[in-house]
Amino acid sequence: MKAVVYSRYGSPDVLELTNIEKPVPKGDEVLIHVHATSVTSGDWRARSLNVPPGFGLLARLVFGLMGPRQPILGTELAGVIDAIGDDVTTLKVGDEVFAFTGAAMGCHTEYKCLRASGAVALKPANITHQEAAAISFGGTTALGFLRRAEIKRGNTVLVNGASGGVGTAAVQIARHFGADVTGVCSTVNVDLVRSLGASEVIDYTKEDFTQNGKVYDIIFDTVGTAPFSRSKRSLSEGGRLVLVLASLSDLVLSPFAAMSGKRVIAGPAGVRDDDLQALATMAETGALKIVIDETFPVERVADAHRRVDSGRKRGNVVVTL
Repeated sequence: MKAVVYSRYGSPDVLELTNIEKPVPKGDEVLIHVHATSVTSGDWRARSLNVPPGFGLLARLVFGLMGPRQPILGTELAGVIDAIGDDVTTLKVGDEVFAFTGAAMGCHTEYKCLRASGAVALKPANITHQEAAAISFGGTTALGFLRRAEIKRGNTVLVNGASGGVGTAAVQIARHFGADVTGVCSTVNVDLVRSLGASEVIDYTKEDFTQNGKVYDIIFDTVGTAPFSRSKRSLSEGGRLVLVLASLSDLVLSPFAAMSGKRVIAGPAGVRDDDLQALATMAETGALKIVIDETFPVERVADAHRRVDSGRKRGNVVVTL
């Protein structure tokens, strides 16, 4: 079967499309014939070891000191169940599903075995495999962090980096929870972010949200440009700053934010297996629209990575197999 592998860190040129042995599901596993997967910022960081300041050594300990411990990237997929283990009763051959492997990765492959009781959910009928393949990374990240931020109906939420994979999900999920959402993005993405439900959109090329005098209950920073030192005046009393991309210094200094009556939330998002079902329901009801920037065939997976590396993608980059 086809798989995209890499044996050393570096540019997209380290990726190689090759053939590996097709896996066989264990008793509690399903074998998924992958129709689509995605390339996310997580794949970019794992491939290049371009990580926030202070995490270089930790990244090597996680991903592999001398080279990648997991040679197959990809955190999310969508496809059709091809076979099931003897103990599986909740899913059947022919079911269309989507799945999330998170830090375990391994989704850039033609077939993938996963536990039926894990982060696997039936694909909503009203979305394509390409859309389903891009729902989990941004969706679980946004859902997990907003849950940690204790989002409530009526909260004011600012999403910095609102046009990316995590940002587009965060805008919509915050709106789903009844928040009033402001998105921050570049000029070219203003209409997109507004169409996702943001009541106000700030073009960062024309306005600095930290200088406009407005305050928010939650500032959700997806791109690492709004640390507490910059954002604290824009947080309401008891406000929460969510740092999806936190540097080591952000983590070390985060306890001191509490002295100002505000809170910094960083570290793991806190993903639960049932998050996929929650995202499926949102997609099925139209509360969550999956934004796809561009779709590439697996033979052009390096180009898909280059698109993510550029930092200019709108929403998600998808790879079809």
